Amino acid sequence: MTDFQCGSYRLPRGRPCVMGILNVTPDSFSDGGHHAGTDQAVAHAEQMILEGADIVDVGGESTRPGALPVSVVEEISRVVPVVRALVRKNIPVSVDTRHRDVMDAVLQEGASMINDIQALQEPGALSLLAGYEAAICLMHMQGEPGTMQRNPLYGDVVSEVWAFLHARARIAEQSGIGRSRILLDPGFGFGKTLDHNLALLRTLETGTRGDYPVLVGMSRKSFLGHLTGQGTGDRLVPSVAAALVAVSRGVWMLRVHDVAPTCQALKIWQAVNGGTDS
Repeated sequence: MTDFQCGSYRLPRGRPCVMGILNVTPDSFSDGGHHAGTDQAVAHAEQMILEGADIVDVGGESTRPGALPVSVVEEISRVVPVVRALVRKNIPVSVDTRHRDVMDAVLQEGASMINDIQALQEPGALSLLAGYEAAICLMHMQGEPGTMQRNPLYGDVVSEVWAFLHARARIAEQSGIGRSRILLDPGFGFGKTLDHNLALLRTLETGTRGDYPVLVGMSRKSFLGHLTGQGTGDRLVPSVAAALVAVSRGVWMLRVHDVAPTCQALKIWQAVNGGTDS
């Protein structure tokens, strides 16, 4: 199995990989304000790498339901110092952004991946990424963060989500982005009800049996709270359980807040299922 191209890094496809979440925002739904300073953010990233994360995902704009947008200038000011510091420490860095100008700024600093909730739909984003070796995660979202959870509607959520993602992946390839650096994310919680999220989780093989590796981000999300009655800060066990369901259905990368417990659970899963550590 060919490794996944992620800028100057190659991530192994022979085992599930873990992306550690690093929000440098004051208002993200779970950890907003916890790592807003560059020093705190870098220290947390280093800790996640020690705990087993393969890559760190830096976000400078909250995209939680109901979130208000921030200016591109503000987003750049939040993420660039952190990206610069992590690249200098040889830590693979993804940046969670939907804005072409932010992508440009962090790619110039050496970011290894762009994680875009809008699947490179902003004008100029596709051509920009084509000029770099960075990976791209294309995510599905219905609507905008500020309004996406008000009344999401689908005819068939599973077929519509994966049809959108495969269409965006084909457009990315046609724009010059190699297949070996494209990752797909069905976007749990982004314009989806509890039933929509469960339908996607039950049928993840619909996407994971395709031509592109799949990332999921379910860590601490509200649908897990709806199922368990647990508040945001008490969703560790539901998050790890959902992660194991996902990898059992072929998901390759998990985007998580709690790196150490997730990696410990994956070690058990790999031992049982014959995965490798390389």
